Amino acid sequence: MCDDEIHQFEGTVRVAETSLSRRGFALSAAAAASLSASLAHAQATVVEKDVDIKTGDGTADAALFYPQGKGKWPAVLIWTDIGGLRPVFRDMGRRLAAQGYVVLVPNPFYRKGRAPSVTEGLDFSKPDDRPKFMALAGSVSAPGAVEKDAPIFIAFLDAQPQTDKKKGAGVQGYCMGGPLTYRTAAAQPGRIRGAGTFHGGGLVTKTDDSPHLLIPKMKAEVYSAVAANDDQRSPTDKDVLKKAFADAGKTASVEVYAGCNHGWCVKGSAVYDEAGAERAWAKLTDLYKRNLV
Repeated sequence: MCDDEIHQFEGTVRVAETSLSRRGFALSAAAAASLSASLAHAQATVVEKDVDIKTGDGTADAALFYPQGKGKWPAVLIWTDIGGLRPVFRDMGRRLAAQGYVVLVPNPFYRKGRAPSVTEGLDFSKPDDRPKFMALAGSVSAPGAVEKDAPIFIAFLDAQPQTDKKKGAGVQGYCMGGPLTYRTAAAQPGRIRGAGTFHGGGLVTKTDDSPHLLIPKMKAEVYSAVAANDDQRSPTDKDVLKKAFADAGKTASVEVYAGCNHGWCVKGSAVYDEAGAERAWAKLTDLYKRNLV
């Protein structure tokens, strides 16, 4: 994890929410009602299982979701933020499954321990806890880690009787999960047809293994939603991404969300923005509808 990623994650726990205008409150209330309805529907119509997946480095614990009843659906892999596998990401998996997908949300830090105990009690805003978070993140961001894990996770999804392997698969990631999403799309180009990143940290770096350098290897359509404060801190990153996609002849969209700060898509974060999160979710589901066919 680079310094920029540390700063980006700090935004999720330290930046206070601004006061809402009357119009903003109305939008937020409407988004909240929509979200509540979606989660209630998902709770009633989705099968949820805790699963263990053997990897070359141990056993990854994960949550698996799929619609009730007979049928087959496209597969989606969700990479969490630095907080790891926890209820808010289970809610995301459940909600997405209710829309017609077989969804896997792995504990990205399984090499260090099982969720939620691996992150239990840790607080990124406490200086003493940051090295512990960074050690966890380093276990999955290390060179080769995702390249080993992604094929195994996709193969696990494909082995489920509910998965329609004839359709493309999707991958999405938040915060540190952004680079993991790019690396997954590059490592599994034959399967990944839609990829979404939301306030992804470190998509563009100055190192030889920068995630944006993997774009030529991807075959997926990519949607990258950028936080306003991330864009302010690194204003050229979006242009680097757009150029890389254009140079590689890929279909992609890179969009800065004005007024939404790093972490806005994850409910419970200090900067969670309901209206912005719902807009991002709509973009994600449109991406999957176009490509996971």
